[in-house]
Amino acid sequence: MVRYITAFVTALALAACQAEEPQVSLASQNINDTRVAKPLFEAVTTATSQPPQAVGGYSRGCQAGGQQLAETGPTWQAMRLSRNRNWSQPITIDFVQDLSRFAATQPGWEGLYVGDLSLPRGGPVSGHASHQSGLDVDIWMLPPDRLNLTVAERESISSISMRRSAGAFTNSSWTPEHEAIMRAAASDPRVSRIFVFPGAKVSMCNNATGDRSWLSKIRPWWGHHYHFHVRLNCPSDAATCVDQTPPPPGDGCAEAQGWVDRILNPPPPDPNAPPPTPRAELTMANLPGQCLAVLNAN
Repeated sequence: MVRYITAFVTALALAACQAEEPQVSLASQNINDTRVAKPLFEAVTTATSQPPQAVGGYSRGCQAGGQQLAETGPTWQAMRLSRNRNWSQPITIDFVQDLSRFAATQPGWEGLYVGDLSLPRGGPVSGHASHQSGLDVDIWMLPPDRLNLTVAERESISSISMRRSAGAFTNSSWTPEHEAIMRAAASDPRVSRIFVFPGAKVSMCNNATGDRSWLSKIRPWWGHHYHFHVRLNCPSDAATCVDQTPPPPGDGCAEAQGWVDRILNPPPPDPNAPPPTPRAELTMANLPGQCLAVLNAN
């Protein structure tokens, strides 16, 4: 029964990195442009030469002047290079480098394996609802034991799952170092939210000592057990960037425990519930007007 309910609910949400709340975006000037945006942005392989700028919201936006995270650094490696998703805003590059240096101080961690950031010009991307404005990054749960992976290895090696009982609990692969790295990330003022499976949030709630304010940024969400997803706040000078509503007050631990309780003891399905409505593909008309200029820029 738990498996059935979990699979059903997960099917209602995107499997990876769906926004926690509806996103607001700047008004589009392209109201008659009905072209599906995803293949247009995925076809562009380079960033624009414009000054860096996050445009719109995390789930309806794009990025000008995207910068590429180096494929390999002293304390990180970018994974799945064939996807060409290691592009973001400068603030995100700086954050990844800073967090990777902290991770490298943890026993058993040489740094970080970094998953998807954004496409060179942001915009909609397969497998994600967000990651559109250069301010989202997925960090693998797999502790790096070496940082000299070949390109082929980065395509074949997979991260590891941290969940047990459909996400109600962590499994034996979960370590204090995972919690320390996520606590460091959540304590960073640049960070808006971190998405991770419910059992991980509850584990951090149970183990946290001293200041607990950082826990409010740890947000339970489906699908985030092979990686955790960090979302940054809009840079202070980003006039075209739309922030997400701040997390509600409090540490969120009771709410996370309630989610775990519903995994373990799911309510019966509502026979009168309408079938889920498939998420429509975003068109250029759905994106901020500036995104057309970003798409067409040199």
